[in-house]
Amino acid sequence: MLKRNLLANYLGQGWIALMGFAFIPLYIRFIGIEAYGLIGLFAVVTAWLSLLDMGMTPTLAREMARFTGGEHTATSIRDLLRTIETIALMIAILFAGVIALSSQWLANSWLRAEELPVAVVAQAFSIMGMVTALRFIEGLYRSSIVGLQRQVLFNTINGVMATLRGFGAVAILAWVSPTIQAFFLWQGLISIATLSILAFTIYNILPRGKRPGRFSWLVLRNIWQFAGGMMGITFLALLLTKIDKILLARLLTLTNYGYYTLAASVAGALYMLVSPITQAWFPRLTQLYATQDSPGLIRTYHQGAQLVTVTLGSTALVLIVFSETFLQLWTQNPELVKNTAPLLRLLVLGNLLNGLMWIPYQTQLAHGWTKLTVCINIVSVLLIVPAIFWATPRYGAVGAAWVWVSLNLGYVLIGIHFMYRRILKTEKWHWYRQDVLYPLLAALVVATTIGWILPDSVRILPQLATLAVASICTCTATVLAANRVRERAWLIILSFLTLSPPKRIEK
Repeated sequence: MLKRNLLANYLGQGWIALMGFAFIPLYIRFIGIEAYGLIGLFAVVTAWLSLLDMGMTPTLAREMARFTGGEHTATSIRDLLRTIETIALMIAILFAGVIALSSQWLANSWLRAEELPVAVVAQAFSIMGMVTALRFIEGLYRSSIVGLQRQVLFNTINGVMATLRGFGAVAILAWVSPTIQAFFLWQGLISIATLSILAFTIYNILPRGKRPGRFSWLVLRNIWQFAGGMMGITFLALLLTKIDKILLARLLTLTNYGYYTLAASVAGALYMLVSPITQAWFPRLTQLYATQDSPGLIRTYHQGAQLVTVTLGSTALVLIVFSETFLQLWTQNPELVKNTAPLLRLLVLGNLLNGLMWIPYQTQLAHGWTKLTVCINIVSVLLIVPAIFWATPRYGAVGAAWVWVSLNLGYVLIGIHFMYRRILKTEKWHWYRQDVLYPLLAALVVATTIGWILPDSVRILPQLATLAVASICTCTATVLAANRVRERAWLIILSFLTLSPPKRIEK
């Protein structure tokens, strides 16, 4: 099931990423870089709304995974879902109302639009609030399906709706109205359809209980500790990952904020490579911990950690070395390339370091341990907020990007040690050497060598060939340097060739 879910996640997330990023140059062409900055701000607002679920979404995923391991009855899990649904609906309505009422103030006092009229920005904020509220409720059903390990179905639904979302937005902008309001209205229509499909799906997957699900205070008392820890983690994580975008929306013009948003969008796509792995691994890690299968937990942990390093590391280093080539090929806009490439390198590096921590973090959650992440993030917030206030006015967006890199370097070099003092106590140096250092070093050597050998070009085919060669060679090098991934790759190749596979070596 783990392999099937992982494959489904990669196919689904890959298609969603394609739908999300293939049309960005067209969005900018139709509505301009300044209006595209509002789309970037929409992503920030959506992320901040997740704070208001008070840790319920990740808690719901964990409890659904525990249900598959026999920890819940059909009636109790339906009570949990209905309880969280009720709370989420009230939060979503309140949020949409607050954004609508404050839209004029936000347009006037927070953003520095130079070309877009204030009335247009205010309308965009009102629609944005409605769409964000819908996506907030979507998240509950998404996490439920993931927790039940029905990820083939999950990615099928997501892929279809992402296709409608992307192609439909371009069609609306091209043939109906090339405005930011039209873009957000289409997003709202797709969110309504997605919400209906996800709700219908989850209620048909869950077995029927002795009675219909209902709101229960007892359910909330049973999950409050884990949910509270997750709320703290979410709040601090949002401060750490979104505070730069909040400050820059105020400090930069909307045009320059659009460039930063573009770089952040590309760098954020790296998480599309990590998310399928963590979605597949978290329920499995939770199940192994619940059954006290320590050898299986250790093996699964290192497999996931190496797979993250291979997929994320090879892609990130290619983007860092060939940032101008990638942006030129993608946008065909020299002005965008000039203003975005320096930011892209730094944000990709920061996201690479951050992504390396995802499997360790999922393992902590599988143990029901949230305190460490809360404590580390509190310290990080105390450092990063003053750092951004100092760096951004002096060095602009580049200064904020360097702060992000420094923060995540601290996680990898300092924060991870505290985890290994309590869980997986014998696995720290194995993680550093086998799971992180060797694959990344191989990727760095290969990517920089190819970047030095291959000449720059302004033509599309040579640019495409350069990126293809660099990606294939770098990915191959990381696979060969990661022992557990290399073993699995060898087994897959032998199986494909219909040869007798070697015996699995447990490490």
